[in-house]
Amino acid sequence: MRFKMAALFLLLVLVLVLVLFLQRFSSSSSYRPPPHRPASHRTEPDWPGSSEGDGFQYEVMFDAGSTGTRVHVFRFQMGNPGSPSLDRETFRAIEPGLSTYADDPQKCSAGIVALLDLARSVVPPSQWTRTPVVLKATAGLRLLPGDRAEQLLDRVRALFQDSPFLSTEDSVSIMDGTDEGISAWITINFLTGGLQGLDRPTVGMLDLGGGSTQITFSPRHEKTIQTSAIDDIRSFQMFNRAHTVYTHSYLGLGLMSARLAVLGGVDVSPSGGSTERVSPCLAPEFSGSWEHADVIYTLKGQKEGEPVYEACLNKIQKVLYRKLSAAPEAADVDFYAFSFYYDRAVDLQAIDEAAGGTIRVSDYGQAAERVCRGPPDLQNPFLCLDLVYISVLLQELGFPAHKQLRLARTVRQVEASWALGAAFQHLEALRRH
Repeated sequence: MRFKMAALFLLLVLVLVLVLFLQRFSSSSSYRPPPHRPASHRTEPDWPGSSEGDGFQYEVMFDAGSTGTRVHVFRFQMGNPGSPSLDRETFRAIEPGLSTYADDPQKCSAGIVALLDLARSVVPPSQWTRTPVVLKATAGLRLLPGDRAEQLLDRVRALFQDSPFLSTEDSVSIMDGTDEGISAWITINFLTGGLQGLDRPTVGMLDLGGGSTQITFSPRHEKTIQTSAIDDIRSFQMFNRAHTVYTHSYLGLGLMSARLAVLGGVDVSPSGGSTERVSPCLAPEFSGSWEHADVIYTLKGQKEGEPVYEACLNKIQKVLYRKLSAAPEAADVDFYAFSFYYDRAVDLQAIDEAAGGTIRVSDYGQAAERVCRGPPDLQNPFLCLDLVYISVLLQELGFPAHKQLRLARTVRQVEASWALGAAFQHLEALRRH
């Protein structure tokens, strides 16, 4: 009897041990986040457009500028949702700008479709429906009457809806000039490393487009924030960090709009015919035409014997009178300059066309005097006007003559424009929603 009781007791002990073992095994096989990763973080990519396991996010960003439309197809490595890295960019540009088709929006279709086809060839088909497609128009459309601009945007919306990419209600829009400046600032500081750590200094951004110009930088002094106009100070979140910047966009002061104003074309009613203008910024021997916003201007230089540089400088100073504000800290912050700042420096052979370089503010002014007073360059008749304008513009923005600017078309083989920064912001907005 005692033997049977002992055997039964041993059997019960074995059963209990087995039950405890099974419970422990079941518990250890369930998912637990590793100690270094909070449970709220998911192991799969946390961004729209990336599929589980591949870690990549694509975005198609259209830059509809005043002189052309450009597409950027970005591929991001999304291993760290808080700070993605750019893995690849595909870029292509077409001319003319979207605003050229304001009278017949249907005609813009061919160019947009061609750029969409490029995107289709770059993005894997399995990613098409997860890849956002975005078009942001800049000064060219900002300068158009609202209904004409909206008709163009509606046409693009229809083309995006017919594409295989992810298109939402806000995928096509006119970009505010301030947002353009902030996005360009994000781009250059992402590419130069200024956004990668609290101890990394940021750089300022100068952009001279066709229809508008922007200046953006992160103030170093609290006084700059306190004394600046309230609309010039913006705060935003990017890569889990808060940023405060000074930013101002000047609509109508881009280089092509400035040419129009200097040539006296702003007050001309665009009736479709040719319009003759005489300008002190053109060589006396010059006679030619220039097309802007579907209006053909017949241009001539002023009469022989007039001092071209002095007359042009006086004209441009009047055009810019009281239209700009000197930016605080402009003399102290390191600045990158893009677009027409870059192109005109290339024309002067002051920088290498592919590699870029640096230029002093005074270099633009000295080159303007040399070009305006020298033999006329009939191949580039607007160079005198453009250089005088850039020189005066920089001075009015508060840059001293000795200030050195860095000129770049690309940084780390990526186009230095607002497009990359805007893509990051769009992805952040999609993730928050």
